Amino acid sequence: MSEKIVIRPYEAVGSPLCVASEDGERVHGLLQAALRERRQVDLSFENVSVLTSVFLNAAVGQLYGEFPVEVIRASLSVRDISQGDAELLRCVVTTAKSYFSAPDRLRRICQEVLGEDDEQ
Repeated sequence: MSEKIVIRPYEAVGSPLCVASEDGERVHGLLQAALRERRQVDLSFENVSVLTSVFLNAAVGQLYGEFPVEVIRASLSVRDISQGDAELLRCVVTTAKSYFSAPDRLRRICQEVLGEDDEQ
């Protein structure tokens, strides 16, 4: 296995504000490439002052639809994150795991709750 790399959203986004899904997609691309190469990754939130679930869903959440949980757990570590942001990340990961384990079921529940119909 190759040397551990550090991915810093602050640098990838160019701002301490990690709020937009587009910015999360940029970080996701870096994480996805590293995991495909079987690299060990430290995701460092150093210098990030604002972090949203939208950003985290785009950056981290969708990894759970692309890689087995075991690969993510073994390859990705998070550092330099506040306690509140770490809790937000845990919520994003929990939701992503639930969604990607049964996406049709979750979609159906959302449709029932929201009264939406895909046939529109």
